[in-house]
Amino acid sequence: MMFGKIKHIHGYTEKWFERITSFAIAILGNSITFFLAFCTVIFWLSNKRFRMEDIHYRIGDIILGITFLSLFIIQKSFNRFSAALHLKVNELVVSHESASNTMINVEEKTELEMTELSKEYAAIAGQAKKDIQENE
Repeated sequence: MMFGKIKHIHGYTEKWFERITSFAIAILGNSITFFLAFCTVIFWLSNKRFRMEDIHYRIGDIILGITFLSLFIIQKSFNRFSAALHLKVNELVVSHESASNTMINVEEKTELEMTELSKEYAAIAGQAKKDIQENE
């Protein structure tokens, strides 16, 4: 009984966490967010305190600003790469007659669903390996 409640709570928190991360990825990979972050860094670096500090602190602040902006650039490029890869894989799945159409848009499935699909394909691979060994 208690295990069922814990499993239910875990499933609920996993779904909640996946929604939050999907939202965060969409926000972090957005060009408007980058522009706002860029303006924040420019404002931060143009602060009077920045002009009065030692050169080492200024260099550290510049590096920190560049690192902060890099987060948004990396997320945007990852989003593009991921979308292109998913489109290519979907095209391959659709074009192959014996492929399972359940794999189309698999990236939209929950982590639990992907784990279950992974187990199914691992079992299929294990069976194929066993069949090959029997035929040798």
